[in-house]
Amino acid sequence: MNNLLLLPIVIPLVTAITLIFFPKHVLWQRMISFISTCSLIVASGALLYRVHIYGIQTLNLGNWPAPFGITLVSDSLSALLVLTTSIIALACLLYSFYAIGHKRETFYYYSFFQFLIVGVNGAFTTGDLFNLFVFFEVMLMSSYVLFVLGGTKIQLRETIKYTLVNVISSALFVVGVAYLYGVTGTLNMAHLAERISEIGMSPILTVIAVLFIIVFGLKGAIFPLYFWLPAAYYAPPTPVLALFGGLLTKVGVYSILRTFTLLFTSDVGYTHTLLAWLALGTIVIGVIGAVAYNDMRYIVIYNIITAVGVMIFGVAMMTPESLEGTIFYMLQDMVMKATLFLLVGIVFSITSSNNIRSFSGLMSSYPLLGWSFFIAALSLAGIPPLSGFIGKLLIVKASFHAGLLFEAIVILLSSLLVLYSVMKIFMNGFWGEEKGFERKPLDGRFIPVLLLLVLSIAYGVGIEFIRPFVVDAVNVLADPNMYIQAVLKE
Repeated sequence: MNNLLLLPIVIPLVTAITLIFFPKHVLWQRMISFISTCSLIVASGALLYRVHIYGIQTLNLGNWPAPFGITLVSDSLSALLVLTTSIIALACLLYSFYAIGHKRETFYYYSFFQFLIVGVNGAFTTGDLFNLFVFFEVMLMSSYVLFVLGGTKIQLRETIKYTLVNVISSALFVVGVAYLYGVTGTLNMAHLAERISEIGMSPILTVIAVLFIIVFGLKGAIFPLYFWLPAAYYAPPTPVLALFGGLLTKVGVYSILRTFTLLFTSDVGYTHTLLAWLALGTIVIGVIGAVAYNDMRYIVIYNIITAVGVMIFGVAMMTPESLEGTIFYMLQDMVMKATLFLLVGIVFSITSSNNIRSFSGLMSSYPLLGWSFFIAALSLAGIPPLSGFIGKLLIVKASFHAGLLFEAIVILLSSLLVLYSVMKIFMNGFWGEEKGFERKPLDGRFIPVLLLLVLSIAYGVGIEFIRPFVVDAVNVLADPNMYIQAVLKE
């Protein structure tokens, strides 16, 4: 049954390879992708249930025992993220059927879509630092193709920038891995945690920790390394943007969450304080950008940066309460960012503009679309009882308990400004006199939006059902020995 760990990686991998042989048969590609992604959700749900019932699951590939072989590890955190990834993938896939365009579909769009899911799920599941790098590269190479597919001028320009940034980041990742191996003699994360605890506080380990902050900070768009994200994320088509906005930066956040609770805990006074200040800078930059723009895409893109800052601050405090809030917030943010980008895409398909000053009055013709956007906006800002509330509440409470009053106020103010930024779209675009669009019926691309909205509402209202899984994840993060013993069988 431990082979369940392989399924979230193998299912999209086999699908991606299969689809390469049907590049011009769009209907076959859609059917195979849909069946595969539904199967992925079922497998991910089964894995989460198994982890919850039986504890951390491990699989040693080739039957080589840890730390000598490649180990896959699934705890509740990993399983929750894999399941959320699978659901977002299905929503973006359904949206793609209506919005991506026939030309892109015949140039291996669905194949690279599946390869991207391989990379994301692999990064969440691997128990080895070098294989984390490998899955990062699978994810990034797929994203390069999805970025440039279509060949518009803005896509070509931003893909070059995006590729250069990630090539540098990947090079630094390899350097960090090499230094860490040189110091500890291992790359298995459980074994690394043991070796680092034996070494204790060491200047070289602190330097390596800062290097990994730079690496994962580039991936996750942390201040001041966020510079590439706004323009790059503006370029791709809506379903690709929703997939990237929901998943890619969260892989960077997950990597920080995993490594800075399991590995780099010997000099918390420096490394985690640095993370906290970078997180606050990220929040401030994000809300400034979101408030400043009148472009729907840029508003939601800058809110990605704000959310990353909130999550990283939760990691930096490293208390059970803050970690619980971070996980709750990460899961809902993955869903809500994908939802908002899909909603923005629908609005653009109606108005042919992203500028909220160029159209208004959509509510009279599209009331369901308008109220769906309203619910998504409230959820993003953390208004109770919607899904964004509990995560922020726990992080703010943890800040007060730690005596971090200023930081708590920054997070609370950022929530108000996030609400203001997305309500700008709602007030300017959906109310007022009708202008800047022609009435046309909503097509099937609204179905995945409703799916994600229902999921988000259920997540907020049914938080007590989800909390046991999150508590399991927090227990492992707060007590690394649970992870170490599960992997090394000590």
